[in-house]
Amino acid sequence: MVVGDASLDIDTLVIGAGPGGYAAAIRAAQLGQSVLCVDKQYLGGVCLNVGCIPSKALISAAHQFEQVSHASAFGIEAGEPKVNWGKVQEFKNGVVSKMTSGVGMLLKGNKVQFFSGEVMFINENEARVFNDQEAPRYRFKNCIIATGSRPIELKAFPFGGRIISSTEALSLPEVPKSMVVIGGGYIGMELGQMYSKFGTKVTVIEGMDSILPGFDTDMSRIVVKKLKEKGVEIFTGAKAKSAEQTDTEVKVTFEVGGEDKTVTADYLLVTVGRRPNTDGELGLDLINLKMTDRGLIEVDDQCRTNIPHIYAIGDIIAGPALAHKATYEAKVAAEAIAGMPSKVDYKCIPLVVFTDPECSSVGYSESEAKEKGHKVKVGRFPFGINGRAVSLGATDGFVKLISDSDTGLLLGAQIAGAEASNMIAELGLAIEMGATVEDVALTIHAHPTLGEIVMEAADVALGHPIHTIVK
Repeated sequence: MVVGDASLDIDTLVIGAGPGGYAAAIRAAQLGQSVLCVDKQYLGGVCLNVGCIPSKALISAAHQFEQVSHASAFGIEAGEPKVNWGKVQEFKNGVVSKMTSGVGMLLKGNKVQFFSGEVMFINENEARVFNDQEAPRYRFKNCIIATGSRPIELKAFPFGGRIISSTEALSLPEVPKSMVVIGGGYIGMELGQMYSKFGTKVTVIEGMDSILPGFDTDMSRIVVKKLKEKGVEIFTGAKAKSAEQTDTEVKVTFEVGGEDKTVTADYLLVTVGRRPNTDGELGLDLINLKMTDRGLIEVDDQCRTNIPHIYAIGDIIAGPALAHKATYEAKVAAEAIAGMPSKVDYKCIPLVVFTDPECSSVGYSESEAKEKGHKVKVGRFPFGINGRAVSLGATDGFVKLISDSDTGLLLGAQIAGAEASNMIAELGLAIEMGATVEDVALTIHAHPTLGEIVMEAADVALGHPIHTIVK
């Protein structure tokens, strides 16, 4: 390893090349800063390599398999489909390669220097970046920390062998015959349902009273129905206790209703949340960066830490661990460094889970709106009587709009159903712009589309729907 004595000067050091880090680096460069972006593992971060992108590729493949399996319902006789898992993995890897290479091109096109290696702070203005070949020292005017998070490992269920995290679940050598999932959150449900569509017998163990915490129970109930149709067994209010594994299987013991149960499967997938990457050899303790007991870095509304020229974004600060949240914060931090008045405002941050059906929400839930003192008016419309949904064979779900009954101001929205992940954007924009439910109702939506369900829900809130009867 070659270690230079002199420090190289840079305007902004960005630590991490995920959706937060690479976006921060690009925006900072656009604003005239010389930028060095460093990542020790992935160009594109967890999201593009072992998270959002590969998981959605596999989910899309599983959806295609299911559609072909049920093509006869549309009058299409295609024969019995088979899964070529090697080809599925090739497809997934191709998607990942295309996206990560695109990030590399974007960094290069914006004249961002990229260093594959690790960072260790020397002091508040200097850091060593190093790998096996070199270890240059940089002096920076500003720094944006975007080191992301990793799966939480439970003491009773250490990763290894047949006990896997979401990372390993994306690249299993075969479609397992059976799988136990500990954790009924979005990661566990997305991956568990994906494997169930490929034929895996899935058992879910969730400690809460329902799966998908953070979403209303009327949304998760629809997902549960779909899961059970695929033979997924769900235990809520359950506590996983221990696991014993061999070379070929793992036996899990859990408690539910005061009774111990066991289930044996090919793999145990543990998805109980993520831990911020603020420990290790980064050296945050050396610069006395202020942090919470959970290892989150404390920041202000411009993502600035207690050290004025050092910023933090993404999974390592408070709030949900979402790629789009990190990208949003990235732009705020880069612009704050440039002296712009940008500040974070999280009222319209959407939550999305890519289950079947998809679930999404933005703004206040009905209960949150009431807690904030609003007199609430709800407009709800089902997918089941929408022409496009019926023609797609995707009739499960609904759109629910939450508004202030006095002003009509749109406060929040929830969607459970096909394309919920895409449909929620319209409602996020409406809330951001201060739209009323009347504004939404008066916006002409193309026919026949799923988007019409949003308009119909607004009509329900106003009390004069066309395609349902007001009781």
